[in-house]
Amino acid sequence: MANTYTQIHIQVVFAVQNRISLIQAHWKEELYKYITGIIQNHEHKVLQINGMPDHIHILIGFRPTQALSILMKMVKEDSSKWINSRRLAKGKFSWQSGYGAFSYSKDQVPRVTKYIQNQEKHHSKKSFIEEYLELLKIHKVEYDQRYIFKPLE
Repeated sequence: MANTYTQIHIQVVFAVQNRISLIQAHWKEELYKYITGIIQNHEHKVLQINGMPDHIHILIGFRPTQALSILMKMVKEDSSKWINSRRLAKGKFSWQSGYGAFSYSKDQVPRVTKYIQNQEKHHSKKSFIEEYLELLKIHKVEYDQRYIFKPLE
């Protein structure tokens, strides 16, 4: 698109179905590379990716050539197929429906990058649900409690 200039930075957060800790340390880097490839194939840029056994954070330099919902559908579908075809998880792997998406200005990118890099340290003090609700609150995102990622009971 000629004469179209944008600077869009989005952090997406999504969880494993039922928040089960299925992402194993010995294959998570391979998964992150695969997801990075999906995003890059859609002409966006992964600035940072990391997560925990039950969820992932991705900071994306996003181009306005595609709806975020379509990109996330592709990321989740393709990465689930990739995990299942390699039998990396016990049973059938899938992502929970939905995701959180939060926008940032250029000057916030280094802070968000560091935050995503330090997920293990961060989650030694705070659960995924606490973190997710905090992100929604900070970004003033209205939500329906019925659709928030629920922990297993």
